[in-house]
Amino acid sequence: MTRETRLLLHWSPRSPYVRKVMIAAEELGLTGRMDTVRTVVGGTTPHMELMEDNPLGKLPTLILADGTAIYDSYVILEYFDTQHKGSRLIPKEGPARMVALRRHALGNGMLDILLQWLGERGRPEERQSAAHIALWRSKIIACIEALDHEADDLTATPYGIGQLTIGVALGYLDFRFPAEKWRDGHDRLAAWYETFCARPAVLAHAPAEDN
Repeated sequence: MTRETRLLLHWSPRSPYVRKVMIAAEELGLTGRMDTVRTVVGGTTPHMELMEDNPLGKLPTLILADGTAIYDSYVILEYFDTQHKGSRLIPKEGPARMVALRRHALGNGMLDILLQWLGERGRPEERQSAAHIALWRSKIIACIEALDHEADDLTATPYGIGQLTIGVALGYLDFRFPAEKWRDGHDRLAAWYETFCARPAVLAHAPAEDN
């Protein structure tokens, strides 16, 4: 397959948003059409090549065969749903769509909080905000509580963008915040997460420090 018919993804093994896109591509059978380029972002140095494609300089960014850039992860998944003939990750309409989008918002919101928390934790200890860390922890705990109540329905409803994003968020919590021990007292959510982790696409794209 030539470059003219392939997709190119700006990629990092550390980004949970990239992981979401890679798992989705694997689930939908699109990885054979896609190349990845290791792209380092963060810190104080702009990635000028990436910013030519995405002025936000953020991952993931997908480049289509015609040079069109697509971002962020949700928009990329919307595009993926136009490129296969199987079950959609994002329902087209009705209550199922609203449930899927709400779950996606919850999972993505957890990731946003965790990344803020991680950034604060990376500051010198004397400059860290205990109040902000306490706030972020309380929000994550509230999310875990809500998801534990919803765990049976996560299993009962068709797998899609909601379950994918929630699973990635829980995986990032394990990856960066193992001391939080979110499984304690949340047996239903922990059991659902084990089924998520057993999916071949999830196993194929585990979070990592680097690659």
